[in-house]
Amino acid sequence: MQTIFLNLTIGTFAKAAGVNVETIRFYQRKGLLPEPNKPYGGIRRYGKADVSRVKFIKSAQRLGFSLDEIAGLLMLDDGAHCDEARVLAEHKLKNVREKLANLERIEAVLSQLVCECNATRGRVSCPLIASIQDEKVHS
Repeated sequence: MQTIFLNLTIGTFAKAAGVNVETIRFYQRKGLLPEPNKPYGGIRRYGKADVSRVKFIKSAQRLGFSLDEIAGLLMLDDGAHCDEARVLAEHKLKNVREKLANLERIEAVLSQLVCECNATRGRVSCPLIASIQDEKVHS
């Protein structure tokens, strides 16, 4: 099994990494994944390190890192750049907290508007529509 795992076609590689072939090609175009040499008359082969790299990319995406940020993290993957990786993670954490605060503000405004809509049945003007038209929800 070890030799097969170190000599994968792109289809088998994609399956082992849990993505489709087009994802592999996309990562290669973006410079996130090296494209192996193609032997004359043969097909490109991939190995265990390639599978690990794609799984790393997918995990980083699930944490909210963009492909550009992931490229930066991949360049730091030698064990000697933990401080730089931490700075990138701190920046991402700050962005996530800002998004959460914004979502909480949106939730509070929508909750209030839904309550107003429920309390004013039968009125000609809908509080939700009126608030959006008056741009009250943008503040």
